Amino acid sequence: MDKIDDSAVTVDAIGLLCPLPVLRARKRLQALAPGTLLRLLASDPAAVIDVPHFCHEAGHGFLGSEACGDHQIYLIRKGG
Repeated sequence: MDKIDDSAVTVDAIGLLCPLPVLRARKRLQALAPGTLLRLLASDPAAVIDVPHFCHEAGHGFLGSEACGDHQIYLIRKGG
């Protein structure tokens, strides 16, 4: 994943277990304009599967993920 845009909205879900990281992302995305980037920080091992699946089902763009120490960073573009 390329350098993450500094204008991305960040949701910190580190330490939360399934389904809370996806629920936090969904709630935050509801208030954002289409095309806005969301950076989700999560340490739940299930998020690797859950986040891309959520994006596909909800019509958001899953732009990728990368490891960052003890957690992952997921980049999502809100669908419209």
